Amino acid sequence: MTGPIKKDDLLRTLPPEWPQDLRPLIRRQVRESNTKIVVLDDDPTGTQTVHGIPVLTEWPVERLRTELKNGGPAFYVLTNSRSLPLPEARSMNLEIGRRLREAADESGRPFVVVSRSDSTLRGHFPGEVEALAEGLSERFDGWIVIPFFLEGGRYTIHDTHYVDEGGRLVPAGETEFARDKVFGYTASRLQEWVAEKTGRAIQARDVLSISLQDLREAGPNQVAERLMDLQGSRVCVVNAASYRDLEVFVLGLLRAEAAGRRFLYRTAASFVQVRTGLSSRPLLSRADLGLKESGGSLIMVGSYVPKTTRQLDALLAMPGIRSLEVDVKTVLDESRSPAEVQRLGHLADGYLQKHEDVVVYTSRKLVSGHGEENLAIGKRISEALTSLLLQISTPPRYLVAKGGITASDLATKGLNIRRAEVLGQVLPGVPVWRLGPESRFPGIPYIIFPGNVGNPDALADLYLSL
Repeated sequence: MTGPIKKDDLLRTLPPEWPQDLRPLIRRQVRESNTKIVVLDDDPTGTQTVHGIPVLTEWPVERLRTELKNGGPAFYVLTNSRSLPLPEARSMNLEIGRRLREAADESGRPFVVVSRSDSTLRGHFPGEVEALAEGLSERFDGWIVIPFFLEGGRYTIHDTHYVDEGGRLVPAGETEFARDKVFGYTASRLQEWVAEKTGRAIQARDVLSISLQDLREAGPNQVAERLMDLQGSRVCVVNAASYRDLEVFVLGLLRAEAAGRRFLYRTAASFVQVRTGLSSRPLLSRADLGLKESGGSLIMVGSYVPKTTRQLDALLAMPGIRSLEVDVKTVLDESRSPAEVQRLGHLADGYLQKHEDVVVYTSRKLVSGHGEENLAIGKRISEALTSLLLQISTPPRYLVAKGGITASDLATKGLNIRRAEVLGQVLPGVPVWRLGPESRFPGIPYIIFPGNVGNPDALADLYLSL
């Protein structure tokens, strides 16, 4: 099926969901197996469905060993590999895989690995997954691909991956995300997408599919039986249109793993919540964040996708906000960038000292090159935003980072975060971290707003609510 279709019309054609709530069974099996879920996140937006889970921004063996031994079902490792050229992303995943294996051998704790990536199918697939498997020194029976992400309106139905745009489901290959300068693609049917991204090394006909009929009519035992047939790192794509679909799949997956099968997961964020057995929790309120009554807030926008631009326009129309535009062409000019970054940083710090709210955003006209030149351009822009943040000495009441690469660089290089805790979500798909004591602004809420999430008013609504 190609072309947009009304979401409600398509969902009405599907079989009824599996009737039983399977989350308690999943929690029990996760607890009894003592298996830790390690999530390698290619940008920090992947924490957008969990709560009470730690995030590491560095991965020495000793730190990985400590997290494997700690209580709790999971932890994240922020790699930000989507901002890197493929050779660097491969090298990073290879090294993390080796260190995880060493840490696990010493701790004795069994673990599984999620390579968490973008729900709109952008990222280094299959390269970094291949490198991760090599680093783990393990031959997996299958790679499980699950881009379903309910909070962002991403559905996989009849093997086609869709993006919800205002109540209409658009095949992913026909969206603005598929035209990404670095990670673009054309296929919406997941088997064809796998074939496209692997350069036809894997043919679409060789990709296994777990259908909605498997999930909604046959149930977990059928899923387990189908997964038991996987061998030789065969790729399996999973359909899902609800969290209950994921529950059925995960319970079948756990049964296959208990029987000795080993899988490597390449998924969006919703899978992590179910695989860890976490229950969903209400959106965080202003009171939950423990915000100070006085002081200014800081919102930094680096994402360039059209959805972010629409959200930024709505925010800038709000009264009482100080806005500072970072001209991209200026910061790409090495002779002019340092002075401009310093000027804007001092302005932002002055506004915060006066308890004013500040929005710092990159100019909206996209500056692009060819292929991996775009990653280099993005890196330099992100470095400029990070340098600007380092000019700010006044702690904001909260900090919003708009865009995954922006959020990662601000976290690690601008805020010096080494370990943080995911508090939950302040909007669907918008996570909040509590910064650790080693960070530049200990304790403030750090709100990570993905570039591809939310309606046109979402950023303005967030600002008003806080």
